[in-house]
Amino acid sequence: MTVTQGLEKATQSMRETKKKPPGAAQSSGSGRQGMFVRLNPDDKQRAQYWADKRGFSSVNEYVAEAVIEKIRRENLDYDLPTLEIARLNELVDQVAALAKNSANLERVVTAGFDSMIGLTRGDNYLLDNEDGELR
Repeated sequence: MTVTQGLEKATQSMRETKKKPPGAAQSSGSGRQGMFVRLNPDDKQRAQYWADKRGFSSVNEYVAEAVIEKIRRENLDYDLPTLEIARLNELVDQVAALAKNSANLERVVTAGFDSMIGLTRGDNYLLDNEDGELR
C-alpha cells in the first residue's frame, strides 16, 4: 500500500466519521489514536467556525482532517485549484505562441538573407528568359 493510498483510506474514514451526529461514540476498531493539541484561543475559535461550516461533528474531527491534508501537501500529493491551473495553462499557451513567433522570425530572416545573397551574385528570377510555359 502506498502512502497516497493510505492517506486516501484515512481521509475516507475521516469523512465517514464526520457524518456522525454530535456526541456519537466512535468505534474502537477504527484504528485511530488520540492526540492532544494546544491552540491559541483565536485559532481554536477559527477552527470551531470552519468545523461548523463544513459540517464536522467536532473540532477534533476538523483538526484530524487538517493534519491529513497537511501531510498530503508535504508529500506534494494535492490538487491544484482551478485558478492556478488556468494561469498555468495560459503561460503554456504563451510559451507555445512565443516559440511559433520565433520560428517564423527565423524563417523570414533566413529567406531575406538568401534573397540578398542571390542579388549580390546576380541571380534574379525576374531576369530569366521566358519560354511561355507556366511553372
